[in-house]
Amino acid sequence: MSLPITDVYQQDASKLLNPGTEKRQSMRGFDDDYVDFPDYIVRCTHKIWEGHAIGLVYTHYNHNAIVHTPYGTTTGVEPMVKDTLKAQAGFTNRVAMADDVIWSGNDEDGFYSSHRVTGWGLNTGYSSYGPPTWRPLQRHGFAECAVRENRIYEEWLVRDEVGVLRQLGIDPKQWVADLVKSGKYDWMKNEPRGEIERVQGQLPPPIWQPKQAEGFDVEDFVRRAYHEIWNWRLLNKVNDYYVKNHVAHMTGERELYGRAEIGYFINCMLAQFPDGAMEIDHFAVVGDEKKGYRVAVRWTFLGTHEGNGVYGKPTGKRVQIMGVSHHHIKDGKFVQEWTLFDEVALMLQLAI
Repeated sequence: MSLPITDVYQQDASKLLNPGTEKRQSMRGFDDDYVDFPDYIVRCTHKIWEGHAIGLVYTHYNHNAIVHTPYGTTTGVEPMVKDTLKAQAGFTNRVAMADDVIWSGNDEDGFYSSHRVTGWGLNTGYSSYGPPTWRPLQRHGFAECAVRENRIYEEWLVRDEVGVLRQLGIDPKQWVADLVKSGKYDWMKNEPRGEIERVQGQLPPPIWQPKQAEGFDVEDFVRRAYHEIWNWRLLNKVNDYYVKNHVAHMTGERELYGRAEIGYFINCMLAQFPDGAMEIDHFAVVGDEKKGYRVAVRWTFLGTHEGNGVYGKPTGKRVQIMGVSHHHIKDGKFVQEWTLFDEVALMLQLAI
């Protein structure tokens, strides 16, 4: 009898990092020591970051791998090797704890992972944030990877940079001002063209047409919830889609409890970007209706800064926000989530 595929959520590292040798999944083209795809994601990250085997980037990424971040896109492994060296020099004893891996795929089509990570380290060296502060840092992030035969060929990274700056004692507003002065992100001045495709002319947003399949369709549920709440502005639907004691672990180290707080957060975002449109770029799910589902959603929010709020007075700037959310869904409702987008990158777009 074959062993079940590794389930990362709520598993201790002693188990995740010692999976044995028996294959749990066909792994064509992968290194022999990986027993299944979630094991590959967890342990290659561990080898590179905690094992300091930085050179494994060359055997675990395509030579022309594409990496997307809120600050732009890079191609090739050398930028990754350089960034990893710099990060490890700035934070000793860095630990990358795997909170979850939500995945999909197979040998033929390739695999896709959404890896939620909590990193910890002590800022004892020089880093991209400046001289050492000697402060401990806890960093939350998502790494989403498209993988085929042991090599990542495309990756999307989202981190809570505002949370990092605050822990290091750095004022995020001053940090953004310094980035603007550097001129490094002048490309963000390029004005986007065309409308935000939430509505077409005088017509309202399109109505979400649910699938006709019997039973609960988790992907349809998530896509419909996002569309109706964010694009239709039906904030009353929060009561339909979320349990009363819903917990949201959000970017900027926000902890939201209950439907009223998640609804108010969405309300405030839309008040600041009133033409905003939400699009789901990728969806993955593990679990079943009996045990509950764990869902990964990578999304893009487009909007124009036309309202007052935590990001200051309206600037009229168009923004593009890349975010990732992990949701737990049970009995047909959201019960818990982890959502990150980079507020430093957002503030930078408004300042350029």
